[in-house]
Amino acid sequence: MATHLLWLRNDLRIHDNPALNAACRNPDAQVLALYIATPGQWRDHGMSARQAAFLLQNLHELSPALARRGIPLHYHQCDDFDQAVDWVDEFCRRQQVSHLFYNYQYEYNEQLRDRRLEQQLGDRLVCQGLDDGVLLPPGAVLTGGGEMYKVYTPFRNAFLKALSTAEMECVPAPAQRLEGIETVSDDPMPFSYPQQDPGADWPAGEDAALSRLRTFCHQQVADYPQARDIPALDATSRLSPYLALGVLSPRQCYNRLLKAYPDLLIRPESGAFCWLNELIWRDFYRHLMVAYPRLAKHQPFIQWTGRVAWRQDDRLFDAWCAGLTGFPIVDAAMRQMNQTGWMHNRLRMITASFLVKDLLIDWRRGEQFFMSRLIDGDFCANNGGWQWAASTGTDAAPYFRIFNPTTQGRRFDEKGEFIRRWVPELAKVPDRYLHDPYSWQQAETGGLDYPRPIVDHAKARIRALAAYEAAKNPR
Repeated sequence: MATHLLWLRNDLRIHDNPALNAACRNPDAQVLALYIATPGQWRDHGMSARQAAFLLQNLHELSPALARRGIPLHYHQCDDFDQAVDWVDEFCRRQQVSHLFYNYQYEYNEQLRDRRLEQQLGDRLVCQGLDDGVLLPPGAVLTGGGEMYKVYTPFRNAFLKALSTAEMECVPAPAQRLEGIETVSDDPMPFSYPQQDPGADWPAGEDAALSRLRTFCHQQVADYPQARDIPALDATSRLSPYLALGVLSPRQCYNRLLKAYPDLLIRPESGAFCWLNELIWRDFYRHLMVAYPRLAKHQPFIQWTGRVAWRQDDRLFDAWCAGLTGFPIVDAAMRQMNQTGWMHNRLRMITASFLVKDLLIDWRRGEQFFMSRLIDGDFCANNGGWQWAASTGTDAAPYFRIFNPTTQGRRFDEKGEFIRRWVPELAKVPDRYLHDPYSWQQAETGGLDYPRPIVDHAKARIRALAAYEAAKNPR
């Protein structure tokens, strides 16, 4: 009897799992599944304690789902990817594995791991990697000259054309298999890694993810363009933690969206298309990471921005981290992330711009801090978002585009509903003063227990422009 092994990574689901589907095609093969925790690698990548706990919760949901189909899940912990490859090698020998299946990951270290895996095991068993975690695989959308697009809009246009003709059907969950030699799954043990309860906002498992996807597509997506930038509203999909761990696939998102809105691709003004655009951005950052590996090595895409003279001010950085900057929308956003592990996307742009442009602190410090806190930490998307905000990346905001945090607060939280929720010190400040609370006369008499602004935005803007201009045009 042939033995097929599925090595699970960021694909913790039984539905629309290409590697699982391929492993189960031979009805006579025994199919085993394996998950390897790599805490040392997670530390290097800055995984948050909430995401680690959420990962374990999803493994506990996945294990019985596989077992019900006759596929035992084995669990092991190694420190890093090199040790993981060696352990898989030995496991395959013990289990007499004939075929090894896995879904690709597109980050640099993950690609190196898979190359080593194929070199080390490929001479004695079949290693089959499959594309997953994207709508279209990296390299599928290129310019006429065969290069990766460096600007998002032409990438999207070419992407949509390719998407309209691509095979996008989700593969089904495997059918019940005959009992193999092994019938009992390992119980995934707590990782040797810090963990923090994700909270009730993020129930684990595919059923929860698919339910949230259906609700969003059928009840919320129509209003997405108008409501998505208002943090006080529950108007975004909140599916990113599931996508980050592969509990949900982007193909499932696309197909559910297409089922609800069959004219999706020809109605660019619709809410459905607006959300699809966000999924394409997600692919864009993955395609870039493959095309330009230096992005995974803490390097900016626009090389001259590597000369920006960043300020080394831990006091300002710590105030930003803690939500104590004296700018209400920034502080509310940072406290939301610190307390829940999630931040609204508009607020990610505002807080990132503030750190880089107002405080002139290296964007990489912010990138790492976000990863250390977010339950939906996703290296490609996080890096792309930070490089966009810092004006260092491909298709980034021009360096002279600098968000005014006070104006942004007034625009997207006009009545202060979001701010008052996360910054209770400002609960009694009238609406008209909320975004600039120290203009409120009572503040001058000591009636406000809230920090004064740590920076003068107008002066900070001038300083940031000068720093970027000096880097671009060095003497």
